[in-house]
Amino acid sequence: MTYWGYFLMDDYQPVSCGLHSEYERLAMRRADVSLVHVDDQGGEQQLRGRIEDVFTRQGAEYLRLRLADGEIRDLRLDRIRL
Repeated sequence: MTYWGYFLMDDYQPVSCGLHSEYERLAMRRADVSLVHVDDQGGEQQLRGRIEDVFTRQGAEYLRLRLADGEIRDLRLDRIRL
């Protein structure tokens, strides 16, 4: 079992190819989005920002979101709802 950031990678659930493609399209456009992120405690956070990248790290896929205040968040794709 590998621990990276907040989540154990063994519990990663890949998103559908269509949803992954949509995230990549939004990243290419540097789109501003509103989304809900579910944290490791099951709590939900409403976030708004610009998608800067979609990438893979330690066996899980992530979206890099730049918030309005400049903060960068790397969010696991299986923990996001648009």
